[in-house]
Amino acid sequence: MTQHDVFDQQTTFADLGLRDSVLKGLTEMGFVHPTHIQAQLIPHILAGRDVLGQAKTGTGKTAAFGLPILHLADKDIASQALILAPTRELAMQIVREINELGSGTPIRATGVVGGESMTRQRDSIAGGAQIVVGTPGRVMDMLGRGSLRFDNIRFVVLDEVDRMLDIGFREDIRKILGKISGVHQTIFVSATISEEIVRLGRRYMKPDAQRIATIAKSLTVSQVTQHYVTVARRDKQRVLLELLTQEDPALTLVFCRMKVTVREVAQYLNDHKVEAYEIHADLAQGKRNRIMERLRAGKLEVLVASDLASRGLDVDGITHVINYDLPEDPEVYVHRIGRTARAGRSGTAWSFVEPDQGQMLTEVEKLTGVLIDRLDYNLSEKPVATHHTTQNIGPDFAHQPPAPGSNPGSAPKPAPEPDPIDPAAFPGGVIPKGPPPRTIGSRHRTRRSR
Repeated sequence: MTQHDVFDQQTTFADLGLRDSVLKGLTEMGFVHPTHIQAQLIPHILAGRDVLGQAKTGTGKTAAFGLPILHLADKDIASQALILAPTRELAMQIVREINELGSGTPIRATGVVGGESMTRQRDSIAGGAQIVVGTPGRVMDMLGRGSLRFDNIRFVVLDEVDRMLDIGFREDIRKILGKISGVHQTIFVSATISEEIVRLGRRYMKPDAQRIATIAKSLTVSQVTQHYVTVARRDKQRVLLELLTQEDPALTLVFCRMKVTVREVAQYLNDHKVEAYEIHADLAQGKRNRIMERLRAGKLEVLVASDLASRGLDVDGITHVINYDLPEDPEVYVHRIGRTARAGRSGTAWSFVEPDQGQMLTEVEKLTGVLIDRLDYNLSEKPVATHHTTQNIGPDFAHQPPAPGSNPGSAPKPAPEPDPIDPAAFPGGVIPKGPPPRTIGSRHRTRRSR
């Protein structure tokens, strides 16, 4: 995939009609061209339309709704925009990105999430922040306490709306949307759009709402080299250790289904001299924040995570994603591997598949439209990528190719060495004129090497 597949290089942000103060901040940061989803969504939002937007993970959806809100917001109206996100990490990432993009404007965003001081959040809202970003649960709590009011709401955004529905926020979302009665715009954005989301849009959006999709043949960007490894459950930890030490990826996320597995895997890696951190729902918020700060600063190389992090880790330079546990929901796979290959970069995704999980892998392929090739891996030997067939998998691996009409992908390739950060790409979905302030190129630190 080339830069043209992600960015609309025939269009600049100035062409989209953004006001000078928004363009000033973008110019100072060196951003010139929008991604395709930004180029399509921004004009509709600027025109006042409700929008249901779908695009691949990592193509700049936050800026797609954040920039037009920065353009349209009134500096004298507090709490006029409400943005809902499924996790605390994603909500705070949105706050940071909007405040960075809007550095040339008087508009500011604040976060309303659990695990943080409610008093501080209440004071921030009272201080006049124009944009409130939060998780549905904390927003409902603040609303019930009278610390947050919807009187001034002009914009409502549901980011990663499918994930919010998946993790049980249906009733909170309906209650929140039902309490916003004034004239306002409603914007849904996500990597996947289900029929339930469409029904939700019909109920709470205007009849002329626009549905914009930049999804073509595949839900996953082609810069992600995807492979699976057939591995018995008892061998998973050993295979993971060897992949990390032999392949030596620069910055790796390891996803596990259960919190107990996250802890066990992180402990195993540390016991074997690979420095690994863990992040999951049981971790104290302060510790989660510190780990995220280290991750963004490039001061850790392996992070073992539960799925709470699959949409909240919008971090520059993640080179590899490893599905230690294959997710039961294929859409979770899309969002996990979307943590790498963001905005034009390349990345690698490896999935551990147990012998009885062939159908789960098939469901992933059907959803993504990509035929995932097998990585033949023998302990203590270098892996070799092979194009799989039902015959070479074995009778216990009931794996079938994707349904007709899907994109089978390209011929198998060995996992590439991590690319240097491309100075022509930026994870927010825009192209800077100069190189980024840092690069991710360090190798695993071990306790022995300190």
